[in-house]
Amino acid sequence: MYSHIGNTWKMMWKQNSEVKSKAIGWRLEPTVTRIERPSRIDRARKLGYKAKQGMVMVRARVGRGGMRKKRPVSGRRPKHLGVVRIKQGISMQKVAERRVNEKYPNLEVLGSYYLYKDGKYLWYEIILADPNHPSIYGDKELTRKLKCLS
Repeated sequence: MYSHIGNTWKMMWKQNSEVKSKAIGWRLEPTVTRIERPSRIDRARKLGYKAKQGMVMVRARVGRGGMRKKRPVSGRRPKHLGVVRIKQGISMQKVAERRVNEKYPNLEVLGSYYLYKDGKYLWYEIILADPNHPSIYGDKELTRKLKCLS
């Protein structure tokens, strides 16, 4: 069943119509958006997603383009320049995971996967788990996976 869902996503990427119309709506959303359920359930299940309390799905948008970012003209803090924490050796997927982890500090990142890209942005979906939630720390498989990641 899940392989069929994966094949459907590959076909949608090739035709580029339905996903493109979804991306138009995603552009209007904030960069880090909490979502109800994963868009690619097959990929999320491979990374450890389960439909239970304590699991959170987040869609993150990161900019794409060259690593040489233009420095803004007006003055602001170095943290908010947008040029200091993006490096050539770090993938944009890791940047998206880090940004989501900064926004949700009490949750642990289980994994993430590619969703879509256009000329300006890349979108990833990140799976987060609350290690203190009873349904998560009661699940042996998830606690083992969380301990391996940290």
